[in-house]
Amino acid sequence: MAFLMHLLVCVFGMGSWVTINGLWVELPLLVMELPEGWYLPSYLTVVIQLANIGPLLVTLLHHFRPSCLSEVPIIFTLLGVGTVTCIIFAFLWNMTSWVLDGHHSIAFLVLTFFLALVDCTSSVTFLPFMSRLPTYYLTTFFVGEGLSGLLPALVALAQGSGLTTCVNVTEISDSVPSPVPTRETDIAQGVPRALVSALPGMEAPLSHLESRYLPAHFSPLVFFLLLSIMMACCLVAFFVLQRQPRCWEASVEDLLNDQVTLHSIRPREENDLGPAGTVDSSQGQGYLEEKAAPCCPAHLAFIYTLVAFVNALTNGMLPSVQTYSCLSYGPVAYHLAATLSIVANPLASLVSMFLPNRCALIWS
Repeated sequence: MAFLMHLLVCVFGMGSWVTINGLWVELPLLVMELPEGWYLPSYLTVVIQLANIGPLLVTLLHHFRPSCLSEVPIIFTLLGVGTVTCIIFAFLWNMTSWVLDGHHSIAFLVLTFFLALVDCTSSVTFLPFMSRLPTYYLTTFFVGEGLSGLLPALVALAQGSGLTTCVNVTEISDSVPSPVPTRETDIAQGVPRALVSALPGMEAPLSHLESRYLPAHFSPLVFFLLLSIMMACCLVAFFVLQRQPRCWEASVEDLLNDQVTLHSIRPREENDLGPAGTVDSSQGQGYLEEKAAPCCPAHLAFIYTLVAFVNALTNGMLPSVQTYSCLSYGPVAYHLAATLSIVANPLASLVSMFLPNRCALIWS
């Protein structure tokens, strides 16, 4: 039963950012197909940041009307919208529309907004639901959140990036040549060729080099369908998870475990006499001695500034310029850079589990 709960929590946590992470690792193939080209990561960055209206709205509703929202129906809605959007994405990702004197991927950008809205809002809805479970399931949830980047990256590595090769193309001219045999040497695209008219009425074929793009092992259609299957698994896992009878009793277990702490801060009454009162008083004194001092405002400001700077780099600046920094070295380099950057997040989280250093200066 415990293993099933951990498995369900892990799969549920995977649904937090699996669609957006999958979109980023698929970007090397989409850049080659969509009319935005190298500007596509910049468009995606703006659209994803606009989707932060979702968590902002949920936060405001929790603040002003805390009883009008329930996490369970919101999470069902988010996972359902994410699954349906991924299925639609698989068939409409390459659809273009004529807007402002040019073709643009309007359907792609609109569907990206809905996927980003699901993932951004999950940050303020999944964790409140996890507060109903015992605290040791929270680590499993973050493991699943790390898998939301690892699994799409592994699928993208299996998909490949495609290759651009040069092929020798031979063309036969339909023009009527001169009946006099001639021999000419011409250079086109850096390749010398000899034009020999050996017989009257015939001309030697023209050959030149052309670049040909070899597709990946499977298309973006298959990739987005796999993403929709992942989201459907997250939806099923959440349905089974919230049907478990012990989910709603977990918070009571945590309160019972912390009963000593609650007694230590309870005001002493007149009837609290005898050995029991002495034990509670000594435990309360030890608890007060072991309680850590609160962080100073300067330390908190440093941590918040560091988090804001790191998020600005990873979610805003670096993805928007990744095409210019990597694609100039070829599609394979861009594909590996986009994929390995997503893999780095769960690996860093795994390392931090074995190196529990809480010094902010060392981590920064």
